[in-house]
This record gives sequence, C-alpha cells and structure tokens, in this order.
Amino acid sequence: MRLRRGALRAALGLALLPLLRPAGAVEPISLGLAIAGAAASALTGFISYPRLYCYFRECCLQRHDQRAAAALQENLDKKLFGQHLVNKVVAKAVKGFLNNSNAKKPLALSLHGWTGTGKNFVSRIVAESIYKSGLQSKYVHQFVATLHFPHAHSINLYKDQLQSWIRGNVSICPRSLFIFDEMDKMHAGLIDSIKPFLDYYEFLDGVSYRQAIFIFLSNAGAEKITEVALDFWRNGRTREDIRLTDVQNALSVSVFNNKNSGFWHSTLIDRNLIDYFVPFLPLEYKHVKMCVRVEIESRGYAVDEDILTRIANEMTYFPREERIYSDKGCKTVDAKLDYYYD
Repeated sequence: MRLRRGALRAALGLALLPLLRPAGAVEPISLGLAIAGAAASALTGFISYPRLYCYFRECCLQRHDQRAAAALQENLDKKLFGQHLVNKVVAKAVKGFLNNSNAKKPLALSLHGWTGTGKNFVSRIVAESIYKSGLQSKYVHQFVATLHFPHAHSINLYKDQLQSWIRGNVSICPRSLFIFDEMDKMHAGLIDSIKPFLDYYEFLDGVSYRQAIFIFLSNAGAEKITEVALDFWRNGRTREDIRLTDVQNALSVSVFNNKNSGFWHSTLIDRNLIDYFVPFLPLEYKHVKMCVRVEIESRGYAVDEDILTRIANEMTYFPREERIYSDKGCKTVDAKLDYYYD
C-alpha cells in the first residue's frame, strides 16, 4: 500500500509539473510523453479535471457567474460613494448579463462623468468580480486612447489591430473584458471598427462574442450630468432623487454630437449597441470626506478627524459661488495624504 501511494504521489508531482512552470516554458517532447504516460496510468485522467488545473492557473470563466455577481454588488455597496445611479445600473446590468445563459449580444456599458468620480474605479471592481486577478488578468484588456491610438494618420492601422486583438482574445476566452479609457480623446471613427463584435450576431467567422463585456470610459457628457444635478439641487431635491431616465437620453445625445469625443456620430450609438450610458454624478464635500477616511484606513492609520477635514477643505469646488461639487472628485486624495502621513 505504501508503495502504491508513493508511486501515486510521484505521478501526481510529475503531472502537476507543467502546470506550475511559467507560461512560456517549453517542455521537451520526451518529457511530455513521460508525464502523459505517468498521469494516465496512475491517476486515470484525474489531472485533466478542469478545477484542478484552474487551481494552479487562471482559467476563463474562473468564477461562477453567481459568485461574480455577488462580489460585484458587495464591492459597489462598500467602496463606491455618492453614485446611487452607477451602483444600481452597473450592478443590475452586469449581474443580469452574467446570469443570462442566452445573451443575444455582448454587454456594452459607457461610463461618463468628470475626472475623479469613479469611472476607472468601477471598471476595476467589475474586473475583480469576474477574475481574481482583476485588471491584471490575461482575460481583461485595457486600451488607453492617448497611449494605444495616439496618431490620427494611423487610424486604419489601429482599426485592423483592434479587430485582430478582440477576435483573437475572444476566441481564447468568450468571457473577455475590454475596457476603453479616454474615449473623449479617441479619434472619431476608430471605435466604429468594433461594431460587428457588439452587434446581434450569433457567430462571426466561427466566433461568438455574446459573452464578452465592453466598458467605455469618458469625460464627454460630464457637463450635461452636472447640469441635471445642479437643477435638482437648486430646486431643493436631493441627488438620490435623480433617476437614470432623467439623464440617460440627454447624455447619449450629448456624447453623440460631441465633436471632441470618440463617439462622435458613432454607429455604436446610432445602432443602439451601447446598452447603458451610465452617469457619474459630481461628488460633494461629504463624499470627498468619505474617500479620505477610507484611504486613511486602508493605509493602516487611525483616522484623525482634523486631518480628514483639512484635506477635504483643501479641495476646490464648483460652481464658484455655491461650491457644491469637487472639481477633481476624489482623484487627488491619495497625493494629499502623502503630505500629511509621509
């Protein structure tokens, strides 16, 4: 019995060896055959069980969709401040999509608002809810307009590269997540190259894109969002009274007609392929204080109410007379804490 257990452990070790090596390692054919033989004889195919492989390597669809949806809701509730519309819309849209085994098209969300209101933060939460490695996952792909598509004269090249990149990655993992940052700085017409992938096709050249998720981040439309928020405030209504229907249509029209936006006259909007335009409301003084408190706690410091208030007071607010909203949201909180806790 001891001999058999020893042989089994040895075979298990050999069989797991390729799983523990770096992804780029190339195994000699002879060693590969030996491992295959040992695994087949000692473990009767046990090593091929997907959960065991995924224990050592990240896998596509690593988290069960219901678990991913629960993690998303929990993180939005705990970590996102002052964005009741975002919490409700993103949570419902992503949860519903993840739990829909027969989606007719990929999920496409377009997040809009001023810098520092949480757009990148929410896209990170979505990534982390689906894949343990979050933004570092090999199934999550980020594009930054000014970094990846800087030159207007290269748009045709970018279109071909973008299509190839999306096609290749969805072929490997149907539940791929694509995040496009700085859409307000993207060259007009470029994003239209991915229109076929967001449309209602069951297959394109043998590949289905219906499980993929596309998230677009943009400052475009922030003025319209602020206009709605200010109107509610001046009429004595709270920001929580604002509903998606109060903003979404005006927001989509504003983005579509914005010549400085990558969505200018885009077919993605014209053909209604963006499922939700998600408005990020400008953050108020109380929300900035929440951000400061969480950041202090995350660094392991005791919260000093005096420092917390000083940092919140140092932020600049608009409109100039009312001073209601932080013009940078919570974006500079981290840097200001470095000054006080260095």
